[in-house]
Amino acid sequence: MYARTTESPILLVGVAHVVDLSEPLRQVLADRPLDGVAVELDAERADALLRPVGEAAPRGSAPLFVRFWSLIQRRLGAEIGGGVPGAEMKTAALVARDRHLPLFLIDDPLRATVVSLVRSMPFKERVQLLLGAFLGLFVPARIVEREMDRYVAAPEEFAAELRRASPTLVRVLLDDRNEHMADRLVQLRSNGYGRVAAVVGDAHVNGLRAALRRRGVPVESISFGELRGLTASRPSPSPTPPPPG
Repeated sequence: MYARTTESPILLVGVAHVVDLSEPLRQVLADRPLDGVAVELDAERADALLRPVGEAAPRGSAPLFVRFWSLIQRRLGAEIGGGVPGAEMKTAALVARDRHLPLFLIDDPLRATVVSLVRSMPFKERVQLLLGAFLGLFVPARIVEREMDRYVAAPEEFAAELRRASPTLVRVLLDDRNEHMADRLVQLRSNGYGRVAAVVGDAHVNGLRAALRRRGVPVESISFGELRGLTASRPSPSPTPPPPG
């Protein structure tokens, strides 16, 4: 279809951190010609996520706020369809391994991002962030699911509301990281890895797509809503499964 692989569009796949869509993601990545797979992880998070089962993580390996947020994600994931935080990223890494493709870590270091966020936030936004994190420990899963449905129906409107409520949070956690991830994907492209699928949180998809297009890179995207639709549209399994083959 393309004269060179570096003319191929980058595929952005949007996922959620508390909903396990590993199977439709595996389907998308398995069916596409690829030179590599990129994930929204840095080296520290990738090491924690891909560490063999039973191997202990280094003590104090993550900032307190991040460990607190991870606790919230695990609770919501368990209540919303049994999702495990990071499941899609791990699936992407396993697909890359099974297909003998390189795995690229394109996110900023987590520690640096948290430091930048704390230093940049005005007092009002810090209070809002802490209050939101505290409430996250107790908010019912049905409310989170309702907000996710609202996001899927109108992601740009949802993002605009968040930007008005906490502009610094959006700038540091979304805008800045989108620019940096776009730069890394462009560098991969210049190194010959044109057919890349990048698995990122869905809130990054629109901004990352815009950042890549400003750099002259063609982009295709599959949103979280579309990925979730692949799960919903799959036929129910037959009572007697076919033999493996």
